[in-house]
Amino acid sequence: MNFQPFARLIAEHFARMTEGVEMLYTVDVDRDQLWNYYLDSYPAGTNEVYRIRRQYDCSCCRHFVRTMGNVVVLQNQEVHTIWEISGAPAPYQEVADAMDAYVRAAPISGVFLARQASVGAEFSYEQLEDCSVDTWAHFHLTLPKRFVVQTDATVEEFIGRQAASKQVFQRALEEIAPDAVDTVLELIAQKSLYRGEEWQGLLTSFRAIQDEYADLPAEKRELYLWEKLATVGGAMTRIRNHSIGTLLTDLSDDMDLEAALRRYETVVAPTNYKRPKAVYTKETLEAARKTLEQLGYLGSLGRRFATLDDIRISNILFCNRDAARRISGSSVFDAMLEALSLSPRAFARVEEVSAEDFVSRVLPTAREVEVMLENRHASHLVSLIAPKDPESPSMFKWDNAFGWSYNGNITDSIKERVKAAGGSVDGVLRFSIQWNDEDGQNLSDLDAHCIQPNQEEIFFGHKNARTSGGALDVDIIHPEEGVAAVENITWPSTQFMPEGEYRFFVHCYTRRAGNTGFKAQIEFDGTVYNFDYPFSLRQEECVEVATVTYRKGQGFTIKPALSASASARELWGLRTNRFVPVSVILYSPNYWDSQHGIGHRHYFFMLKDCKNPDTPNGWYNEFLKEELMPHKCVLEALGSRMQVEPADEQLSGLGFSATKHDELTVKVRGASERILKIRF
Repeated sequence: MNFQPFARLIAEHFARMTEGVEMLYTVDVDRDQLWNYYLDSYPAGTNEVYRIRRQYDCSCCRHFVRTMGNVVVLQNQEVHTIWEISGAPAPYQEVADAMDAYVRAAPISGVFLARQASVGAEFSYEQLEDCSVDTWAHFHLTLPKRFVVQTDATVEEFIGRQAASKQVFQRALEEIAPDAVDTVLELIAQKSLYRGEEWQGLLTSFRAIQDEYADLPAEKRELYLWEKLATVGGAMTRIRNHSIGTLLTDLSDDMDLEAALRRYETVVAPTNYKRPKAVYTKETLEAARKTLEQLGYLGSLGRRFATLDDIRISNILFCNRDAARRISGSSVFDAMLEALSLSPRAFARVEEVSAEDFVSRVLPTAREVEVMLENRHASHLVSLIAPKDPESPSMFKWDNAFGWSYNGNITDSIKERVKAAGGSVDGVLRFSIQWNDEDGQNLSDLDAHCIQPNQEEIFFGHKNARTSGGALDVDIIHPEEGVAAVENITWPSTQFMPEGEYRFFVHCYTRRAGNTGFKAQIEFDGTVYNFDYPFSLRQEECVEVATVTYRKGQGFTIKPALSASASARELWGLRTNRFVPVSVILYSPNYWDSQHGIGHRHYFFMLKDCKNPDTPNGWYNEFLKEELMPHKCVLEALGSRMQVEPADEQLSGLGFSATKHDELTVKVRGASERILKIRF
């Protein structure tokens, strides 16, 4: 019997079935059993003993069958073996059919890779006793390079890695909920996921694979997984092990969306990362809409700038003559009284007064109030916000529907931005700086520095001071256009802080663009000191901010190096470094109508001709009632979308929190004229 045509058919079939195929597989059969099954597949009388072994029991073919006999190709979840031939002469076709059925019935065990390209031997030669030479044909083929190991890694290492990838891929498809993938894709589309665009294509493909996998019958899924292993790549198969996989797994385990995102951002985001948008999904959006509708708050969403006509006289601490005529509750007799001319007596001495005493003792007799508007007041600019529908119910924790918005849509600028950037604001001593917060064009790299009493310097090149526990925990190198940048140094405890002077300054490491300076905060003992430096810094310029002295048993004292104001500039249509008339003074709406204890009290000095040029948020989540907190993500996004439209008539001016250390110089006219410094 001529074996050569059989061997040639096997080699030719292998070449055809591997065209365009990137990966070969093996089935789970014992190699010795496979070889014995091959020998036993020959019909009776066709594989008799030759010399001491059966005719087809040769070492060359045994090596080939043990190496290649269980190799298969997967196409559309169908198994194709190397034995899948036709037209072989008897008895070889019968052998091939038996081997094909035997191998096809076994499960896939892994991928195939060979150490060398040549498998088997095409011919071998034997010299007989009469010196003649017999030629024996064998199984033989040459593997394409893609099926031969090309690296220093062993075949076993490669096969092991592929098996592990398949297992991880299977777990991902079965354990990651499709809804979780849909949610993440929705967040990416909203640009609410840090570096989410990098995963968009992969997740879209993964989601499609999930659907395909779920639609397959159980017996086909294993083949599908092995087949996909060849085409999807390592990032896909090991998606569960990546940072995005952590987020997907957490969402699949029903973790709260905000909590899952915080875990994800802890892994992938730099310390100065702040999520740009509130996150929500179609489901959470619909749930929030239903709640707002049920509670009757849909009409409360529209917001606008408040005007004098909105304010009841009982909620006003002071108003000037022009404002008094418009306020609900004032009378013609009040107007006649205001018309009386006064000749106030001027006092050159500056008196200090607490905010509480200013309200209770000074304002009752004041007829005119002016504030000294300073550059550092930019973060104190505030607007009063009213509902478009005055009859709509209040969504807020207090009884009225009025709110407020500070400059830049934040309530306490620097501290809040530091917190959002991952910095600590709870230490015993804090130094924070902020820049690029005005025109958004100051893209320079400014650095916060502190030289401690032992001359150890905390800055970007030495972020952690082991001797004191102080640390730079927010370091921004490349500010984004239009996004305020912050840096932060804080000490968690005085336990290890050496006594002496802590010198704080700002260094311009790289000047790039912009004509603005920076703001700074130093906080200790619950008191916040604010500084403003409006000038652009030169390359390598250092600006001293302040020196804080620490003594055990005495605590901290401060010696400012920066003055409170500098050259004049324009803030919301008003020039700084001059006195500006006050139209109305009032508490923040959470303290109107004798309400107490609903958040922090703010003092608002609404200024004449002060106009907010921006479109502030309609509300902030910290204002909202507890019943709306389950929908805080949607409402935060709604607050930024339901922005207040620009208006010429508005109540805007300066706001000061009762919980933050600050001061304001005012000129008060009544029976006399006084210059007062109000302490908050």
